[in-house]
Amino acid sequence: MRLLRLAFVVSVLFGLVAILIYIIGVADLYETHRLTEEDVEALHSLQTGFQKCVAANGLGLQAALGKDYCQVIMQFPADTIPKWKDIKTGELEGLSYEFDLCEAVATWEQVRNSTTILTREFIDSLPNGWEDYAWRRINKGDHLNRCKNKTLCVEKLSLVLPATPPYVPRMFRRCAVIGNSGDLLQTRFGKEIDGYDVVIRENGAPIQNYTEYVGKKCTFRLLNRGSAKALDKVVMLDESRKEALIIKTTIHDAMNQMIREIPIKNHVYLLLGASFGSAAKGTGLKALEFGLSICDSVDMYGFTVDPGYKEWTRYFSEARQGHTPLHGRAYYQMMECLGLIKIHSPIRADPNRVVQWVPERSLVTAARIASEKLLRRIGAGYVDPLRMCSIVKKQVNLKLTSFLSLRKAAINHQKYVKSATLYPLERSPRHGMLCTV
Repeated sequence: MRLLRLAFVVSVLFGLVAILIYIIGVADLYETHRLTEEDVEALHSLQTGFQKCVAANGLGLQAALGKDYCQVIMQFPADTIPKWKDIKTGELEGLSYEFDLCEAVATWEQVRNSTTILTREFIDSLPNGWEDYAWRRINKGDHLNRCKNKTLCVEKLSLVLPATPPYVPRMFRRCAVIGNSGDLLQTRFGKEIDGYDVVIRENGAPIQNYTEYVGKKCTFRLLNRGSAKALDKVVMLDESRKEALIIKTTIHDAMNQMIREIPIKNHVYLLLGASFGSAAKGTGLKALEFGLSICDSVDMYGFTVDPGYKEWTRYFSEARQGHTPLHGRAYYQMMECLGLIKIHSPIRADPNRVVQWVPERSLVTAARIASEKLLRRIGAGYVDPLRMCSIVKKQVNLKLTSFLSLRKAAINHQKYVKSATLYPLERSPRHGMLCTV
């Protein structure tokens, strides 16, 4: 009987301790995600400044404030005539689009601190990375046996998977992302584009015969699946054979075979990107994502963002059906008014144009911290970037000395993240990161 009483008392005590731990944990979680007055002020300042920025720089676009600290509605002038029709429904494109500034700030700030190149280090760090992730993300060939044979997979994929990231945040200063829009033929941006430290182009966009409009420099070329299948033809566009080719979608056996047999001397890597949901799509956005992950500043050319932007046109061929043009224009304008990019086009041709009402970095940082709290993100409420790490794998051979050849801004960033490599986790419900130290 005494033993039963003792057992009852012990179980009650354990229950009380468990309840206490739960209460403390919930209280800590609440404190972590509770907005302070400073958080509210930061989000309010970001939202009102954003509204003024769009009015000053949006060429007719206006930003209406939504129902909370984060929501904004980008509205086109009432006399805008949409031309793009949804292929499935036949409906014309709308004239207003709702965006979440908190989601944008939190996601893009994460991108700016991350590496966006897929590596063997990343796959090694994932649970069942080679057997599960590599099979789904990298190669859908029938001969890999779900990557159960890691040796075979590593050998097959070694052509496109570096051991550790070849590019790190803040590695380059001024970068330009060049789209394929026909508006490039209206303004001779060639010399201006060639003046950037890095130039990123898309798919099979040619340079020859168009240099006065698009320049001749190309540091990186981002390819979608269709261009990756024609890798041998894409490589012929590069006379120097120095372009690094970044593949944004699944790599196929045929591409591996081309790399081995031509042979292709260019570096070829796979893009490990963040998820932006349905708010923004396309190779252009992924090119901006890659640029923002390695550059201090990113300028964009050839994305048809001016009034009259009614369909996708290409400077080297006839117009073709593409993504929703007005939606894309609104999203890029949002990016400019968050200080992420600077838009150049025939109507914005002055290279010294100042984007008015762009938020200061201190405000962006404060808004990012507040946004992560509202979104319940991992590590919310802390300045330390390692707080958002879902998985941490230690690697003793990674030392800060390996980065000494980088420019000062990149070295400072490595110190900021304590020499860790931060990788965005795809489809992570709370937008965590995988970090290797």
